[in-house]
Amino acid sequence: MTKIKICGIKTIPDALAAIDAGADYLGFNFYAKGMRFIEKQTCAEITAVLKREYPHIKLVGVFVNSSVEEVKDILDTCSLDLAQLHGDETAEMFKQLGGIAFKAFRGIPENINGFERKNAPTFLIDASVKGVYGGSGVTADWNGAAELAKTYPLLLAGGLTPENVAEAVSRVKPWGVDVASGVESTVGEKDAGKMVKFVKKVREVEK
Repeated sequence: MTKIKICGIKTIPDALAAIDAGADYLGFNFYAKGMRFIEKQTCAEITAVLKREYPHIKLVGVFVNSSVEEVKDILDTCSLDLAQLHGDETAEMFKQLGGIAFKAFRGIPENINGFERKNAPTFLIDASVKGVYGGSGVTADWNGAAELAKTYPLLLAGGLTPENVAEAVSRVKPWGVDVASGVESTVGEKDAGKMVKFVKKVREVEK
C-alpha cells in the first residue's frame, strides 16, 4: 500500500484532519525561511498529543542545511521519528545521523552514493526549482522517478494534488507520496476536504 505523507503541518486541527483523512506520515518544516515553518516548541506541543493519541503515525522533521546537533535536538525535543534532509547536506552529515535520516533530492540525482538508507523510504524525489527547497507546487520528473522506483522505495514529492496523484502513482509506482501545497486552502493551512480527496485518489489506484 502506498504510504502517504502530508507535510507542512502547523496546527493540531490540521494534524488531526490529516490523520482522519488517512495520512501515514506527518511532516513538520524547520526551515526558517520556508512558508510552512514551525517553531520547535509549537511542534513539541502538537507531537506530544499525537504520540499519545496516535502512536502509529510517523512524524518527520524537514530540515534545510541545519547542523547535525540542531537536527538531533529538534528530533529529541519534538519526539520525531525521522529527519528529512531537504538542503545541500553532505553524505558525511547523513552518515552522522545514522538510520533516522533520509535525503530529499531536487531533481533526479546522478548518483546516490553515501545517501542510501536501508529502510524505506530510501530517499525523496522533489521538483528541481532554482532557489526553492521544496513546497514549490511544481511537479517532479516522473519518468526519472519511475526508473529509480524500480530499484528503491522512494517517496515522490513535487506538485502533487488530488487531481494528479492517481496518475503519479500509476506512472511512478513510488513507495509513498508526499504532499504540502496540493492540499491547502492557503499557504500553511490544510484543507480537510482536499486531504480526504488526495488519500482517496491514491487508494483508488491500488484497487
